Amino acid sequence: MQEGSFVASLLPLVVLFAIFYFLVIRPQQKQAKNHKAMVESLQKGDKIITNGGIICEVYKTEDSFIKVKLNEDTIVKISRDYVAKKADA
Repeated sequence: MQEGSFVASLLPLVVLFAIFYFLVIRPQQKQAKNHKAMVESLQKGDKIITNGGIICEVYKTEDSFIKVKLNEDTIVKISRDYVAKKADA
């Protein structure tokens, strides 16, 4: 009798964890994987938007940094971690 009640008391926790996993953890991992693949595939000429909202063009890719062109004269180096997304045009 004691063992049956122990399993019955753990069942709601297991169900709650499963719901939490499928609604929160798994989609977040998938989004992070897609973002990493997008950042790795950046090439010269791609338009990107940084986390700060700056729209710029990729000038040169390096290991952990990307050189971007803000205008015709200004080229800056940013960390790959601060690339939010590719701009659509």
